[in-house]
Amino acid sequence: MPDITVIIVTFNHQTEIRGCLNSLSKVRGSYTTEILIIDNNSTDDTVNSAIDELAKFNRRKNWQIIQNYSNAGFTKATNQGIELSTGRYILLLNPDTRIPEDIFSKLIPVFQTDSRLGILSPQFRNADGTIQPSCRRFPRHRDLLFASFGLNRFFPGNKQFNFWQMGDFDFLTDRYVEQPQGAFLLTHRQALEDVGFLDEKFPMFFSDVDWCFRFIKKGWKILFVSSVKIIHDKGSSVYKNRFKMIWSSHRSFHLYFKKHYSQKRMRPVNFFTGQLLILLAALRSLYYLLVQRNSWKAH
Repeated sequence: MPDITVIIVTFNHQTEIRGCLNSLSKVRGSYTTEILIIDNNSTDDTVNSAIDELAKFNRRKNWQIIQNYSNAGFTKATNQGIELSTGRYILLLNPDTRIPEDIFSKLIPVFQTDSRLGILSPQFRNADGTIQPSCRRFPRHRDLLFASFGLNRFFPGNKQFNFWQMGDFDFLTDRYVEQPQGAFLLTHRQALEDVGFLDEKFPMFFSDVDWCFRFIKKGWKILFVSSVKIIHDKGSSVYKNRFKMIWSSHRSFHLYFKKHYSQKRMRPVNFFTGQLLILLAALRSLYYLLVQRNSWKAH
């Protein structure tokens, strides 16, 4: 049994996967590592790029690539990896990340400090070294309204208007959080078996939010560790098919509310929220088609 299973889902990540695996190959320590890459039928050279990088790994790091014949979606592919995993610790890692060589030697011992720790998440950094906000609280219906009217942007540090996106947190200290970004989620076998797989009703977005919600509901804690830092090229996966991702994210947002606010009295609120999300998705799609896509083409 390996100490750590690293699960990476890819789809047309030819460039990103090289940097991710190169950083993973340099990780030091005595931990044995199992690397599972689940490729969702990439049409570029992602798989060959991954093989080239994996060939450089030492004998303490075993690896396997599973190639799907169609794009199964992020969540289903992640569950494929979880089902195949054999490690005592399981890391869900995005291909657009780069991790430091001492990451496991710093994070794994943290689990020993509290038997109820279920997930650990490091500090995220942009490529230029600036801090990338990477944790949120679980969303409330009112948070969608605040964001729709831009109140979270006008008052970025206000806990009420920016409650969901944790605008009141500077990400410089360790703290228990509700929802770390799914680009790096480190858990362990006991917690995983207690909580179970990701919910495949969420094909890509909000499956990590729902998973974290279930961890906390089961009594597990989620800790943000500020002293451990990774690089994350935020959004590289989403921007590959921006139009489709806008609608997918809004549908999943609505589904999250319907699942976790399922009481009869919440049905009218969920209905109104669903209509608002459709409107917001339409406006964002129109903005992308008329403004953003043309500006990207110009560059």
